Amino acid sequence: MFHMKYHTRYIGVLTLCFLLLLHPIPVSAIGQAQQASPLNQQPAIEAEFEGVHLEIDIATNVLKIFLNTQLMYTFKVATGKNKTHTPLGKFRIVTKVEKPWYLPKNIAGGDPKNPLGTRWLGLDVPYTSGYKYGIHGTNNPYSIGGHVTQGCIRLQNKQVEWLYQHIQIGTPVIIKDSSKTR
Repeated sequence: MFHMKYHTRYIGVLTLCFLLLLHPIPVSAIGQAQQASPLNQQPAIEAEFEGVHLEIDIATNVLKIFLNTQLMYTFKVATGKNKTHTPLGKFRIVTKVEKPWYLPKNIAGGDPKNPLGTRWLGLDVPYTSGYKYGIHGTNNPYSIGGHVTQGCIRLQNKQVEWLYQHIQIGTPVIIKDSSKTR
């Protein structure tokens, strides 16, 4: 079945190709036109971050959800006890677990003593398979906003349950430290 949106895009590409055949534009002119365009005043979005992505700032302990460049939601979080505990960089969500077990102390998922709370969204930090660093809930809601974790990003349980429901595996996550750019 041929969808209308693909048909419109196909016709647009054909029209552009036809116009370029009639009126060729030197490559150097294309570069100059892009520099002069007022559209380029907006921040460029890397293709890998088009759509929904998360940004976590360990200096302010804030998690932001973006749709392209539009900020949609913010949440206070807890991060690493010191800034070297939480890894910085670009990652993706690779695992999602309901009622995660806390393996270091063998605490079952759903147990009120479990420090991981009710949900886990694991990050693809190298050599971890999405099970060492992640975004998770908590059994200690008063810790949110502090630097108290072993490196994970901690949210209130209701908030991580919302994320779990709405954020898909493969979603990009940028972890940064804004205090280093000041």
